[in-house]
Amino acid sequence: MLRRCCTCVMPDTRPDTPFIDGECAACVAYRRRPLIDWADRRRQLLALLDRHDGRCIVPSSGGKDSTYQVMTLLELGADVTVVNARTCQLTPIGRQNIDNLARHARTIEVVPNMTVRAKLNRLGLEMVGDISWPEHAAIFSTPFNVADELLIPLIFYGENPQDQYGGPMGSEEAMQLTMRWRSEFGGFLGLRPADFVGLEGITERDMQDYTVRSMLTVPIEAHFLGQYLPWDSRRNAEVATMAGMRNLGAAPSVANWWVHENLDNAQTGIHDYFMWLKYGFGRGCQQISVDVRAGIVPRRHALDWVEAHDGRFPYTYAGVAFEEVLAQISMRRHEFSLCVDRFRNEAVHAG
Repeated sequence: MLRRCCTCVMPDTRPDTPFIDGECAACVAYRRRPLIDWADRRRQLLALLDRHDGRCIVPSSGGKDSTYQVMTLLELGADVTVVNARTCQLTPIGRQNIDNLARHARTIEVVPNMTVRAKLNRLGLEMVGDISWPEHAAIFSTPFNVADELLIPLIFYGENPQDQYGGPMGSEEAMQLTMRWRSEFGGFLGLRPADFVGLEGITERDMQDYTVRSMLTVPIEAHFLGQYLPWDSRRNAEVATMAGMRNLGAAPSVANWWVHENLDNAQTGIHDYFMWLKYGFGRGCQQISVDVRAGIVPRRHALDWVEAHDGRFPYTYAGVAFEEVLAQISMRRHEFSLCVDRFRNEAVHAG
């Protein structure tokens, strides 16, 4: 049996997430939010924008959070450039939402060599059990490189993930996404871009799309907007919907709780399934835990939902069949099964 947080339903198997008197770090951080002087944080945000003449970059998938960020910054008078680092296997609804956000702000799409990307997806799955390794690397590299090219040294990411989902104590207070934060929390799982060079013909030049340039023209600041304005995922979805973002009318897979998140990448279901294999919880568990903290869902209901849905296999994700995902990364079903066996954590799933 997993030991779960006494407030939400996150298990203590989540990496780098301490429990204090039975409560996870995310719940501890959430209870402290009312103590933050949000009026002062807003003043800090406006001063930050003023210092950069309002020019800023928002990394975006076209989803609820980045759409909320763009609309909010535009309301504050910012000159926003949206940067989309192409995801691994773009879904039709993902395409629609990227195009929708381009109606509101200039948008730059950066598309890498997708043949190389597919190789990285498969290698990431085989080596560290993460099909989304290149996506994580690109999310935290491409916006920096574009910011350098455009001489726009201010980037706004969304929430601080350690504040929203839990992390080492003190990490929830970080206002900026620094290079140290990137290396510690960027989802690299011990792999560096250089580790792929020479595998299956991948070159150093191929990996430039997943690396922040060593010599930047300007010093770039990346901030978490959620540290300046109160972060609310459901409010973000409402704002994004009003701005034209669409969802599927149902969760993208049977293992997801929210209908409005992670709609752009057909491979996300596999990423989340391997999270469950390794740590005993999936995306839905994280999502419903946020709603429990906010008082939207009773913990008892959340426990029942997680018991029934966590670990269910994503035979389709956002309307894309699992077989299409395997074809995209040139992996056979038996090879996928070997990966499942390799990364299944028996200590978590015993009994």
